[in-house]
Parts: sequence; C-alpha cells; structure tokens
Amino acid sequence: MKSLLNVLHLKKNYHDQKGETTAIEDVSFDVAQEEFISIVGPSGCGKSTLLSILAGLSTKSDGTFQFQKNKPQIGYMLQKDSLFPWRTILENCCLGLEINRSLNEDTKKRVIHLLDTYGLGDFKDQYPRALSGGMRQRAALIRTLAIDPDILLLDEPYSALDYQTRLALSDDVYHIIRKEKKTAIMVTHDLGEAISMSDRIIVLSKRPATIKKIYEIVIPNAKTPSERRKTKEFSIYYDQIWRDLDVHI
Repeated sequence: MKSLLNVLHLKKNYHDQKGETTAIEDVSFDVAQEEFISIVGPSGCGKSTLLSILAGLSTKSDGTFQFQKNKPQIGYMLQKDSLFPWRTILENCCLGLEINRSLNEDTKKRVIHLLDTYGLGDFKDQYPRALSGGMRQRAALIRTLAIDPDILLLDEPYSALDYQTRLALSDDVYHIIRKEKKTAIMVTHDLGEAISMSDRIIVLSKRPATIKKIYEIVIPNAKTPSERRKTKEFSIYYDQIWRDLDVHI
C-alpha cells in the first residue's frame, strides 16, 4: 500500500528554568494510505506531543516527518467535542470549511450528506445541547471529515465518554473512517480500543519516548471493533502489548 507519511528520527526537547527535558527520542515509522494506526504508551510518555508535532501545532527538535503529498489537509480531533453551543450542528460541522474559506453550496451539501449518512441528519438544525455525548462526538468527527482531510489525527477522542458509549462510538467511528477511506493515527490510553480499531499499534516506552515495538494487528472474520473484542486474537494481543507497556513501573 502506498505510503502517506514518513517519520524519521523524530525528537522533541522542552526547555525551562531547570534545564532540558527530552520528551521524544528517535521515533521513526511510516503510515500507509487508508491505514489506521494507534499509539499507546505509559501515561505522560509523549503520545499527544507526537500527535501535535504531526499536526503542526508543536515544533520538533530534530528529525524529519514528510507527507507524500504537497500541502496535505490534516484533520485533528480532540478529546472534547468543542462544539459551539450557539451554532447548530450543521453550522458547527461547517466551521472548518469557513476557516479554510472553502464553504460553498457544494461543500455544504457534502456536509449535509455526511450528517444524513451517519445518523445526524434529523439533528442538523438542532443545537449541541440536544445531542447525547456520543452523538456530539460523532458530529465532531463529521466536522473534521468536512474538510476532506488526507489524514485524521485523533487525540483520545472517547476519553470524556462513559464506557458503554465509548464501545458504541468505536464501532461508529471505525465504520465512518473505513467507508470514507481515510487514514488515521489515534492516541489512546485504552489498549482494548487500540486493538479493536487498528491495523497497527505503535508501543512507546516511558519518557523519553522511543518505539518499543510495532504490532501488526490481524484479526480475521471480525468486521467491527465489537466483534474483534470477542476473538481469541484480541486476548492474545492484549496480553502481549500489556506486558510491553510497563504500566506497573
């Protein structure tokens, strides 16, 4: 499969009055088109820092990362839905298009089509307070998809939701990303979430973060994250990756 992103020897240092702290050290990996990659690691190891560098929100200290497309469109989905309460769901989902100055009748019709396709069409003229937590997060994903991104960066997109809603939304998001043929990198603390949704999982060490191992996730005959969680392969991957995480340290 064709490569979309190449990361090579990426490093990030922070400087303060106490000196220099290395958050990320010599991280290298590739991302193929339409691939779903999850990044896991101990709390505070630099997962979100890595994502913010790829999004252009934070500067790297060394190394390179290169998208195999000139001026790629990057969609960044945060932990909270960040929907504006004074804007309707349709208006919220068109926000990125407004910022990019690409909102027109055609792009607005595409947003309405996304809302209709993924179960929010009846709510497009409602305000965020009318939606459940899961529906709000689905709206946030549609807002991100509205700009037709080349890659989606997902920073713990379900962390603010209860467990049952997270499970249902995992199936929704997985289905949407696959159907729209998008490439995604997700940072998560939830190992089950990572295994159930990903093609590959990158396991980071404790800070300074380096890559301990990359797992290729192969779970045949399971079409959704919920189905994947019920397989013997899921349990095997869970045990292997849990040991790599060093969560007891």
